[in-house]
Amino acid sequence: LAPMSHFTNVPLAPPDAIFNLTTSYNKDTFSKKLNLGVGAYRTEESQPYVLRVVSKTEQILLSKNEHKEYLPIDGYKPFIDAASTLVFGPDSTAIEQKRIAAVQTIGGTGAVRLVAEFIKRHFPKDTTVYIPNPTWGNHKKVLSHAGIPHGEYRYYNSLTNRLDIAGLLEDIRKAPRGSIILLHACAHNPTGVDPTPEQWEIIKDCLTERDHLPFFDFAYQGFASGNMEHDAAAIRMFVASGQECFVAQSFSKNLGFYSERLGCMMTVTATAEQATNVSSQLKQIIRGMYSNPPSHGARVAATIMTTPTLFTEWEQELRLMSSRLSDMRQKLYEAIVANNTPGDWSHIQSQIGMFTFLGLNKNQVQRLIEHYHIYLTSNGRVSVAGLSTVTIPYLANAIKEVVSSTDSKL
Repeated sequence: LAPMSHFTNVPLAPPDAIFNLTTSYNKDTFSKKLNLGVGAYRTEESQPYVLRVVSKTEQILLSKNEHKEYLPIDGYKPFIDAASTLVFGPDSTAIEQKRIAAVQTIGGTGAVRLVAEFIKRHFPKDTTVYIPNPTWGNHKKVLSHAGIPHGEYRYYNSLTNRLDIAGLLEDIRKAPRGSIILLHACAHNPTGVDPTPEQWEIIKDCLTERDHLPFFDFAYQGFASGNMEHDAAAIRMFVASGQECFVAQSFSKNLGFYSERLGCMMTVTATAEQATNVSSQLKQIIRGMYSNPPSHGARVAATIMTTPTLFTEWEQELRLMSSRLSDMRQKLYEAIVANNTPGDWSHIQSQIGMFTFLGLNKNQVQRLIEHYHIYLTSNGRVSVAGLSTVTIPYLANAIKEVVSSTDSKL
């Protein structure tokens, strides 16, 4: 008799929705297929793009023949310092006063997970993290895996395809005092809808009134608008007002470091002593979770951020990438309108960043996938980075068909 397996009762887990889209796309043999699900930058030829400044910096580091020793638990210090300056600014009072506890993480997702683990260990058990509805699909999963309760606040008005600022403020005010409010610092994923500077001020005041702690997910600095300072404005405004906060920073998009998994988790505290204490606890968590982070991406990023000529090249490339996204967004809008597609599509123009929220229902999205081989998430999110001047007419024609078709409506 064969011995009984210890794994007999392990069920098959469902595939991840985003990665499964890519799997389905790769299996599809249709010549006009489009993969608009994964959030990764593509060239006009729909090819992956390695930033020139990254390739140049890697050659510089290769010539130095640097060692492969373990990094400290909290990561590569030149990277951590440069990343903090990138977020909070060179004249940051919080940095000057040593009120920031920052550690290198395994990508932006790792930073979010580290925040969640810290909350679990050091905040009251009933502390809830409130996330926008909708939000990045992995937020709920990361918080749930850490055992952190989460709620939602209204963010996107599907009738107007605009920010639901009234609903947002009402829900944040109703949240128990001292809750944690997760905010997308710029280029909201999946909607591409950001608050205006005036709305950010109102949101900040609302959090202050309720003694809520902001938790910024910051995945698109420099990539959203093409301007590092502009994209960090909301975080800097909160911190300048005296707010404590968490920041989960990612370099996947703005350096094209998708596979390097480079991020930084930052905690702004009221005092330097608190920052020291927080840092010590984060190191305890990291040591028991993954021991210490990898070095290659951190060394490349640190070199770019601390070398003025390389930093300037990086900014120039980011502006070009951001400009291409804006151009694709505008061309998509124009193609949809030129087709006399029913409805108001002006929201596509006002959205920002890698994604646009089309405003289609699930039936219409499914029709795009099944009939036109256009792969996008079920909520109608499209990666603008996956479009080109060649593919936009095909997408626009497909959108008109599914919107006009009576059998695709709910």
